[in-house]
Amino acid sequence: MGLKTIKAAGGLVLNEKQEILMIFRRGKWDLPKGKLDEGEKIEECAVREVMEETGLTKLNLGSLITITHHTYFDTWLKEEVIKETHWFLMEASSAERMIPQISEDIEIIEWVSIHNLNQHLSNSYDTIVAVVKNYQNRY
Repeated sequence: MGLKTIKAAGGLVLNEKQEILMIFRRGKWDLPKGKLDEGEKIEECAVREVMEETGLTKLNLGSLITITHHTYFDTWLKEEVIKETHWFLMEASSAERMIPQISEDIEIIEWVSIHNLNQHLSNSYDTIVAVVKNYQNRY
């Protein structure tokens, strides 16, 4: 029997300076994302999760960048699962106030310039590096 697949969505958010929004959670740099709610469209999930995790309220949803898969142990389901995450390009203003979602262990939210990106990605997850590289190769 195969592993259960959990669908999720998130965003690679750019501001007007072409900086990428990154969050620092559980000791790693990450992009905002989360699980799909029942009856929710994947695009709605991506926008909702970015808003919840960052406090941003004005997001422009762009196109799908890529879909990633990784396995992890789901403590609620008490089993190993596959997370299928749909990543969308989004735009937001750097002037908007951001509020880290403490309940999701988010400590820092930062706009990262292209010059500091590798420093952040060196302490990130393979799937996040893949999303950023996929974006950079396409745009």
